Amino acid sequence: MNVYDSERMVETLEGQGYIQTDKAENADMILLNTCHIREKAADKIYSELGKFKGIKSANPNLKIGVAGCVAQAEGAEIIRRQPMVDLVVGPQSYHKLPQMEARIQTGARALDTDFPEEDKFNHLAARSKAKRGPTAFLTVQEGCDKFCAFCVVPYTRGSEVSRPADLVFSEACDLVDRGVREITLLGQNVNAYNGHRNGLSGLIWQLSEIKDLERIRFTTSHPNDMDAALIDAHGKCTKLMPYLHLPVQSGSNRILKMMNRKHTREGYFSVVDSIRDARPDLLLSSDFIVGFPGETDEDFSDTLDLVRQVGYGQAYSFKYSSRPGTPAAEKVGIDPILANERLQELQTLLTSQQHAVQASMVGREVSVLFEKKGRSDGQLIGKSEYMHAVHAVAPEHMLGQIIPVRITKNMTNSLTAEIIY
Repeated sequence: MNVYDSERMVETLEGQGYIQTDKAENADMILLNTCHIREKAADKIYSELGKFKGIKSANPNLKIGVAGCVAQAEGAEIIRRQPMVDLVVGPQSYHKLPQMEARIQTGARALDTDFPEEDKFNHLAARSKAKRGPTAFLTVQEGCDKFCAFCVVPYTRGSEVSRPADLVFSEACDLVDRGVREITLLGQNVNAYNGHRNGLSGLIWQLSEIKDLERIRFTTSHPNDMDAALIDAHGKCTKLMPYLHLPVQSGSNRILKMMNRKHTREGYFSVVDSIRDARPDLLLSSDFIVGFPGETDEDFSDTLDLVRQVGYGQAYSFKYSSRPGTPAAEKVGIDPILANERLQELQTLLTSQQHAVQASMVGREVSVLFEKKGRSDGQLIGKSEYMHAVHAVAPEHMLGQIIPVRITKNMTNSLTAEIIY
């Protein structure tokens, strides 16, 4: 979602005469788009801002802004801690960037972290018609009403809001006209999408009617919103890829209750079984938090047991990070050394599962959407339908195309393949 938001901010500022540069030294404006999910991500913002002091000294006309969820959460505090910051804008207000940019050009500072009544998507500049790469993100839902005890999203992104299906369809058609062949639908709780009368499954089926759109994905999901229609779509919609990111966070019912996740391990198992019944070859990924306040050895053992029972092709695991303003922030955390040990043990198990799944792909035929050139001459890199990174020696004209390949080798985090002619 941050990638998508950054793209839209760039497009909005293009209307003010800006073009992108890869070098901060050449910039007239540096705009940091931020995430507030974990403490390290928030701390990194101030470290990054510190790096720009020299550039600002050399170019006093340089404007510096902070956008996104850290901006939403900390607002004026960012300007107080880093007075060289000219602009702070929350994730629901970046459609106001043109007015804010005009204000900072007068020497004033601009701050907007409100939750406006108007839909920002209705006020954003039209997307550029320029040719683009074969994959794209498309936000369809924002915010979350789940209020997990550890999560700051409901406070920085607001309550759940779904974009109307006709507007999503129109934007998807525009992306496809510009060369996109795979779209990933985005939302903090994307499977709670209600902008179509038949929910997310209805939107997926509608998008599948776009002729040159060949692949559809979505992320990220909540187990409680994996309804029967969406599960059925995994089995019947050929354009919906056999990959699903389904965060569970913990395998302990006691910890899940403390997290306010509103699902149980048994409920999660049931959802996984239903999805795999519909699409047996589906690859699952998930999120895990270890060291949540109050987590015991038994609770952690339950998480390891869940991982062994489900089996994941990919996963993201983190040590609990206290976020100010969330209910869990008031609780006493566990010993950080113990949390580190548990994280290492969990990651070892998850990595072994990932490598086993990748190894099982050797000899199989899959389809790869080639997205870019590799480092070696004649090598192209892309993603399989299972989200594996795949590289193969292939002619350049195959960029942007979905090509059948045979997997020949399992690498640490990718697969090697040969083209099937």
